[in-house]
Amino acid sequence: MVQYVSEQAASVGSMPYFSPIEALGPDAIGEIQDRRLRAQYAYLWANSPFYRRKFEAAGLGPDSIRTRADLARVPFTLKPELRDSLKAAPPLGEHLAAALSDVIQIQASSGTTGSPSYVGLTRQDAIMWQESSARSLFACGIRPGDRVLHGFSMSKGFVGGLPIFQALQYMGALDIPIGADGGVDRLLAAAFDLKPQAVVGTPNFLLHLAEVAQSQLGRSVREIGVRRLVVGGEPGGGIPALRERIAMAWGATVCELMGGTDLGVIYWAECDEQAGMHMTAPDHIIAELIDPVSGEARAFDEGATGELVYTAIHRQASPVFRFRSGDHVVVTATRCRCGRAQPMIRCFGRTDDMLIVRGVNLFPSAVQDLVEGMRPTVSGQVRLIADFDGHTTQRNLKVVVERAEHDTVDPDALRREIEGRIRGALSVKAEVMLAPYGSIEKPGAAKVKLVLREMPSIAGLQ
Repeated sequence: MVQYVSEQAASVGSMPYFSPIEALGPDAIGEIQDRRLRAQYAYLWANSPFYRRKFEAAGLGPDSIRTRADLARVPFTLKPELRDSLKAAPPLGEHLAAALSDVIQIQASSGTTGSPSYVGLTRQDAIMWQESSARSLFACGIRPGDRVLHGFSMSKGFVGGLPIFQALQYMGALDIPIGADGGVDRLLAAAFDLKPQAVVGTPNFLLHLAEVAQSQLGRSVREIGVRRLVVGGEPGGGIPALRERIAMAWGATVCELMGGTDLGVIYWAECDEQAGMHMTAPDHIIAELIDPVSGEARAFDEGATGELVYTAIHRQASPVFRFRSGDHVVVTATRCRCGRAQPMIRCFGRTDDMLIVRGVNLFPSAVQDLVEGMRPTVSGQVRLIADFDGHTTQRNLKVVVERAEHDTVDPDALRREIEGRIRGALSVKAEVMLAPYGSIEKPGAAKVKLVLREMPSIAGLQ
């Protein structure tokens, strides 16, 4: 059976972190990582046809990888390779390195960049997922005994559903598993009835819950007394203006987390210092920072930017080795008063979201941040229209911005102001269209899609 409550859950309430691992310095963590890296490499060589082929093609033998410094000799693993592996040997691909009879759980990615990817877990893997996620949820301020309203989707096998439910149980918290797909009405009813200390969900959806409670019920979610809002799954948690709106609406502290299906559930989380997200599972995952163009390694120095690459070092089923995540981050700090020793990051975009407009790299979250900062002149809702093949265009960028609820600003003047701000801040020439208030689809169980491939049908678009 999967472990439901960890042994340390009863004793961590007054501690600064869930596991002492989080406070280990670079030398101690490096020793653990090197030891587990050697074991994982040998395990893959013996058990994964997919990785043995990759290693042999790179001229590597069964004992070639001994330390983290050797990782540069290993070719990257790309998402399309994993999809091809799944097709070649269903149900869990050629990179499955455990017997199918030992797999106790299968999770699915969101499939936002193609077909869903399926990931298998052995009992050991499932406990590791729960442990790393419990560390992350604890870092974000959730404590054993807390009632936690579950606002991520509970359907389709997404890691924001059952695995977070399992992690909350594992750490001794009480999950209220309504889920975003349960509907706004049921979530709000549970929130007002059960008075949770924390809510987990996507940032835009939690803001939407607060707005609906006020507009339709005439009640403020501040009445609930929520202490923590733990957000992730989409851009917004790291956007200052949006964070402030969410925090003000609920009267609670907002903390951001990040993870993914291929490595785990959550393995980056923000502590009380609110300066970025710590890696909470360095004993299970090696994180590298690389130049997204050249692939060369970069140090986790304050201010450095790059793409995250991950290697699982304590994994049996569906392990990945030097997996390019597509997440582009900035290192916000290297030391923290909370006691955790891992550097802190913010994610500002993904490779598969990035657009190249007349040679300028543009992450949609940057446009969202800019438009959010123009409230209350606009509602803050924005969509980018990528009505061209691929991610590159030589045309002006089409941007739809939703007007404010009680808008009296001249539309021509507003368009010019938004276009000027985008050009001045992002070096991109935009063609802005204004949508009536309430016309852009509101958040729900699915993640908010900032980029649309065709112009939405909106009455009154100007």
